[in-house]
Amino acid sequence: MRVLGLLSGTSHDGIDVAVVDFDESDGMLRGEVLHTGSVPYPAALRARLVAALPPAATTLAEVCELDTLIGQAFADVARDAAASVGGVDAVCSHGQTVFHWVEDDRARGTLQIGQPAWIAEAVGAPVISDVRIRDITAGGHGAPLVSFLDELLLREHAGVSAALNLGGIANITVVGDGLRAYDIGPANALVDAVISAYGLNPLGYDEDAAIALAGSVDAELLDELLADPYYALPAPKSTGKEHFHLAYVREHVAALGRDLPIADLVRTLTELTVQTVARDVAAAGVGYLAVSGGGCRNPLIMDGLRAALPGTEVVLADELGASADAKEAILFALIGWCTMYGIPAVIPGGTGAREPRILGTITPGSGPLRMPEPVAALRGLTLR
Repeated sequence: MRVLGLLSGTSHDGIDVAVVDFDESDGMLRGEVLHTGSVPYPAALRARLVAALPPAATTLAEVCELDTLIGQAFADVARDAAASVGGVDAVCSHGQTVFHWVEDDRARGTLQIGQPAWIAEAVGAPVISDVRIRDITAGGHGAPLVSFLDELLLREHAGVSAALNLGGIANITVVGDGLRAYDIGPANALVDAVISAYGLNPLGYDEDAAIALAGSVDAELLDELLADPYYALPAPKSTGKEHFHLAYVREHVAALGRDLPIADLVRTLTELTVQTVARDVAAAGVGYLAVSGGGCRNPLIMDGLRAALPGTEVVLADELGASADAKEAILFALIGWCTMYGIPAVIPGGTGAREPRILGTITPGSGPLRMPEPVAALRGLTLR
């Protein structure tokens, strides 16, 4: 079965896509990655999305319009990707997260927009969407869902290994004596917010860490940021831009009572990512760390992690068969396959759920919805 995976992450800079041709035999799943890509949001649409995100106020009318416009943008990307491989059998769209409701250290709801019916209309295949909420109803955080893929890819490694994703938020899956997964804190979210607010780079991020490398770490600000109570919470836990956003940065800078050069601010926020991630990786005794997400292309972050973790082998996720740039799109292709075949694509240790659940809602394609014969369970996964 060919499944197309789609998402836009917490950096909300564009749409990632992957098409994977899956073949299963006796619980062993093999996936051939046929296509990967990333398509930036149109500038005007991204500006509207950013303006509507928390802590900004918005309206239901704006949410409705963004749901349609993002759904249409996803549909365009899906149509082109499906055509490039001669068609697909199903699509799994994560959509765009606009709010993740965490209260009293428990996830209570989550909202992803990008109307899947537009994708179904464009591609003609059934679309699995709204994949996080089912885990939340079972007591989980709905994140990090990538722990399901991580466990399959890491289970053959001896000792304690981990997969780290550096998107807007940093999340980690630790595999050793059992599995733990959770959101560590901000990866690129705070730096991206500052870059965008001050127009430092039209791309919206610190390309090659050029701005951070021109600055110095402000020790006082870093200490204050590290004191955020979120970092001390036990796993499982999840967070997002509802907590880590531009106003959060400005409040901390204002509390310094002095001017801070922008380059120093960006350098300090980058160091925050390095220190929070390295602290958790070291505490877990991780010997092998596979990194993915936009932050893995930031040399200051990667060099900082390697320097702080001399006893850990730090590599790109490509070594596991999942491209560091396309891993999450591959994940959603996998989730789509699992949903179609009746397999729960979540591990309770990864999200905190009471029990695993089959994820998502299915929008039929252009014809009748025909589900394949269910598969009892997955014993392993190989990607190429």
